[in-house]
Amino acid sequence: MKRSFMFWVYFVVAILLGIYFATRIVMNCMGHGKMATIHNISIVADSHNHDLLAIETAAKAGLRMPTRKLDLSILNNRIRAVPGVRDVATRRLPNGTLRIRVETHQSVAQWTDGVAFYPLPANGVPVELPSNVRDENAIVFRGTLPDDISEITHAAQPIAHLIDYIEWIENRRWNIITTNGTTIMLPESDPIAAIHGFISLNERQNILGRKINTIDMRDAARILVK
Repeated sequence: MKRSFMFWVYFVVAILLGIYFATRIVMNCMGHGKMATIHNISIVADSHNHDLLAIETAAKAGLRMPTRKLDLSILNNRIRAVPGVRDVATRRLPNGTLRIRVETHQSVAQWTDGVAFYPLPANGVPVELPSNVRDENAIVFRGTLPDDISEITHAAQPIAHLIDYIEWIENRRWNIITTNGTTIMLPESDPIAAIHGFISLNERQNILGRKINTIDMRDAARILVK
C-alpha cells in the first residue's frame, strides 16, 4: 500500500512538472517570460581601457528581441564592425541575458595622418578609432609601416617625450623626427642598437639641445651631424 501511495505521489508530481514545462515552452513561443526575450546584456572585454559604449550600442539591437529570432551571426558581425574590436563571441543565457565576450586590438603606439591619432597594434595596422589628442608619452608613427613595429616602439620608448614621429623609409629603414625638428636617420641593419647608442650619446652630450638638422647613423663606423 505504501509503494502504491508513493507511485501516485510521483505520478502527480510528474504531471505537474510536465504541465509547468509545457506552459513555459508555450509562453516562450508566444514571446512571454524571461527566456522568451533578451532583456539584459553582459559585456566582457580583454582590455579595461577599451570604451565599451560603441559595443553596447551595437549589441542593443538585440535587446527586447525574441530569443528565438535573434541571429547571433548577424549580431557578431555588427559588433565586429565596431572600431577596435578584433573578435567577438556571443551566447544566449536561459535567464534572458546576452553575454558578449570581446577581444580588442592591443595598442602599442599611435599612427597619425597629421590631424588625428589612431591606435596602433604591434602588427602596424592602424585601428579605425581616431582621437584628436596624442596619448602622453606615446610613440607616434606616420606613413606606411612594416608588419611588426614592436621592437622599434620598445626601443624608442625612453625618448618618447623627445620624438615627434617615426617614419618607415623606402620600406627598409627608419627615420626619427624629434620635437625640435631634428631627423635621426637609423641604419637598415640593427636600428635598435643605433637607438640605444643615440640615447647614450644624447645623455652624455645633450645633442638634441643643439640646433641640428640631421643626425645620420646609417654608417656604423661614424655618425654624421649636419
